[in-house]
Amino acid sequence: MKRIIYLIILLNIFLSINLFAAKNLYLSYKKIPDQVYKNQKIEVVVKALITTNDFDSLSTTFSNSSNVTILNSNSSWRKISNDTYENSYYFKLKGANFRLPNISVKLLSSGSIIDESSLSTPTIRYSDVGTGDTRFSGAIADKFILKAYKTKQYNNKEALTIIDIDALNSNLEDFKLQGITEQGISNIKDEGNKQNLVYYFVTPIYEKKVVFTYYNLATKSFKDVTIPLILQNELVSTQTDLNPNDSNFEKYKKIFVIIVFVLFLILYIIKRNRILLILTIISFITAIMYNLPNSKGVVKKDSYVYILPTKNSTIFFKVENNQNVEILQRKNGFIKVLGNDSNFIGWIKEESFGTD
Repeated sequence: MKRIIYLIILLNIFLSINLFAAKNLYLSYKKIPDQVYKNQKIEVVVKALITTNDFDSLSTTFSNSSNVTILNSNSSWRKISNDTYENSYYFKLKGANFRLPNISVKLLSSGSIIDESSLSTPTIRYSDVGTGDTRFSGAIADKFILKAYKTKQYNNKEALTIIDIDALNSNLEDFKLQGITEQGISNIKDEGNKQNLVYYFVTPIYEKKVVFTYYNLATKSFKDVTIPLILQNELVSTQTDLNPNDSNFEKYKKIFVIIVFVLFLILYIIKRNRILLILTIISFITAIMYNLPNSKGVVKKDSYVYILPTKNSTIFFKVENNQNVEILQRKNGFIKVLGNDSNFIGWIKEESFGTD
């Protein structure tokens, strides 16, 4: 009988310890949107309250998500106070039928689990934006700043514009101007909830401005952005800075100066005129200068060929293998090259150039 009583007492003690044992990890959402939009990048801040000092790390896992991309699943926890930690996770929504993941966190000490806790997905409203706006760029942001813009003549009929944009909690990777055929991302940077985009587009040379809209999350309204298309004085000609496709232009110039020299020479032989002699000598020197062999070398494998000799220039293409080239010009740490293996002209960074 005494044994039975002892067993009952021990069982009650065991159950009491497990029932009233203090939990060491408590999770909650500190920040989560109540409404989201297609292609929006959202920030979810998770708060962890920890009631023990006997741990060395926190481990996070995600499960049961749908139509969502987790952008920083390996984000580190930040210590806010002695017992409070926070983590900011960023998610990209792909469509209406989405589900944010359940978030599970383990409290670890030397690899052993001390405690664990989970957060389930709350209900979030979803909306499409810009479906009826023909000027909507697809950008959604808390803050959107057009920092800089520059327009240059691309060819006789078109102009190239480069814009620099800063945004907060945005999806600048989805930025696109409506009604413009030739456009693209030159460079994009992500730093947490901040983004920077360098973008280019080509318009008819007579266009004076481009107007687009973005959706402002703070005001829940569309905002107009106007880009004045003011041509710079410096012409970006087909072979000076832009349009590397037409590499035959350099060859035509060489042929042209030779033809000019021959014409002046024939005229001088016929008329024996002093002025024609001077013009013949000048054209002869010009022809020699234009037809002197250029320095040669190679563009290294995996190097980029740029449209402009500038830091934020549009990338023309990537060199898959070493390319034999001739040097045409040097400018601002860039080298203008003519491809011998493939027919192109473009700008490369000096460190991308090598000797045979």
